[in-house]
Amino acid sequence: MAKERLDKVLGNYGFGTRSDVKKEIYQGNVKVNGLVVKDPGYKITLTDIVVYYDETLNRKEFYYFMMNKAPDCITATEDPREKTVMDYLSERHRNMNLFPIGRLDKETEGLLLFTTDGTLAHYYTSPKHFVEKEYYAEISAPVTTFDISQFESGITLDDGYKTLPARLAIPDPSNPHIATVWLREGKYRQIRRMFQSLGKEVQYLKRVKMGNLELDRDLEVGSYRELTEAEEKILKTKIPVIQ
Repeated sequence: MAKERLDKVLGNYGFGTRSDVKKEIYQGNVKVNGLVVKDPGYKITLTDIVVYYDETLNRKEFYYFMMNKAPDCITATEDPREKTVMDYLSERHRNMNLFPIGRLDKETEGLLLFTTDGTLAHYYTSPKHFVEKEYYAEISAPVTTFDISQFESGITLDDGYKTLPARLAIPDPSNPHIATVWLREGKYRQIRRMFQSLGKEVQYLKRVKMGNLELDRDLEVGSYRELTEAEEKILKTKIPVIQ
């Protein structure tokens, strides 16, 4: 089992910079397996019990969070002009080196995942895996069977790119302005541009599912939480590639 320096572990847990946590260690505010440790370079594994002041750390190899993204921020770790999704995280969680998996357009709400797991992030964003995302959409004009067939065939966007086949459905035939979209790629503003190619505008868009993981319906817009163990298992289950 891999060993890490105590100061690195505390830093990655969001307690501050390496120099910040070193001071805390030197002052005797950290215990490992019940004993005060004042050496920042002390090596520990995931099986060691670490207590910072009175908090016993629930340590993992990687961390996973879901957010119900608000429509007033961009999906980026930093930006000199725009508000980002990172602004919705607490200072402690920002210090954990979490980063978003994939992107959502600024105006789009819904499921956005954060992690420290680069391998899993690559799996969910790599074009070769075609992980499907599900969206709830409100459209300016009624969605038709022609629109559905166009989505299934792939739509040529304004820049000449032809999208991969996508799925489009009308959950309630009595309200054809409401649609469900399933997408296997993520070009810039893709769903909005696909409908624009059909002469329609997306008035509201929300991602509700990534792969088999669904957005917590009780999670308010702009809020986030750590995934449960069951959700982590769902997230890590490989999804068959659909060609």
